[in-house]
Amino acid sequence: MKLYFPFAFLLLLTACTGNQETTQPTVEDITESVYASGVVKSRNQHQVFPTASGVIQQILVTEGDVVKKGDPLLKLDNETARLNTENARIAAEYSSVSANAAKLSELQETIDLARSRKQNDSMLLVRQRNLWANKIGTRVELEQRELNYKNAVTALRSAQLRYKDLKKQLDFAAKQSQKSLQISETMSDDFTVRSETDGKVYSVLKEKGEMVSPQMPVAVIGAADEFILELQVDEYDIARIKPGQKVLLNLDSYKGQVFEAKVFKVNPAMNERTRSFTVEASFVTTPPALYPNLTTEANIVIQRKENALIIPREYLVDGSYVMTEDDEKVQVKTGLKDYQKVEILEGLTKDDVIVKPVQ
Repeated sequence: MKLYFPFAFLLLLTACTGNQETTQPTVEDITESVYASGVVKSRNQHQVFPTASGVIQQILVTEGDVVKKGDPLLKLDNETARLNTENARIAAEYSSVSANAAKLSELQETIDLARSRKQNDSMLLVRQRNLWANKIGTRVELEQRELNYKNAVTALRSAQLRYKDLKKQLDFAAKQSQKSLQISETMSDDFTVRSETDGKVYSVLKEKGEMVSPQMPVAVIGAADEFILELQVDEYDIARIKPGQKVLLNLDSYKGQVFEAKVFKVNPAMNERTRSFTVEASFVTTPPALYPNLTTEANIVIQRKENALIIPREYLVDGSYVMTEDDEKVQVKTGLKDYQKVEILEGLTKDDVIVKPVQ
């Protein structure tokens, strides 16, 4: 269905001479526009997809609810994910440093004992050296004290290394198990589908008990109070469409009323199936109430000219000729066109009488 708007203009002079209709050019305003059809959508309208598969356990919203970013929409049931999370929590608790404090305490005691032995052997070695300096004791006794001291130093160093290694292992195991718990909790949280934006719930697409997957949309959400037009323009006309152009449209919900919008975006990718481009426009005059997916037909205004010489388009012959009263075929140069009228730039005056061609 083509969309015609009741632009005010003077009635064309028509007459019937036998079976022939005639008229004269008139001077009036003309607007050239491109036809487009489309739908109303809320701004940022989108489908919500779950990030995990599962059975819907609980639906937390209904159509018309206003939600904030992060609000839960529905919950999925997955017993395996719950058990994995619980298992990861147990492992994290078992691997924590605090749970293994006794092992560290035992090694710390070993270090303290080794340090005491080192200090004792050090004093005995000093004493034996003093005796040996005074020619008291034997060489074997001195060497034995030196060997005992070296063994004590080695034992202390070994105990300290074991303590560091155990501490490192426990820290690693604790961090690793904590990360596993976080991953498991994140995966568990995937079974709660949340809103990614502020907006209104326009549709809940599934019911409790249904199986869903990441390939299945579960809801439609968009801006609560802001709507746009998503228009389809033929590939032959798209080069003439630019942001900022006026759009005049009607809606089946508001019969006989004309609303104004403005183009704000021309999507560059063509739909290969329909051979059309998507043009987005925002309302300048907004209807009292709007709902997503209302259908619309629109004219995108390309050019407008005042005081143009106009004839009805049906009087054109082969796109660039008219028939005069004398049955003469006159070539004309045309300008702007709409669905009913065409501007004549050369070839006619407003005093000429032309004849409507026989269909």
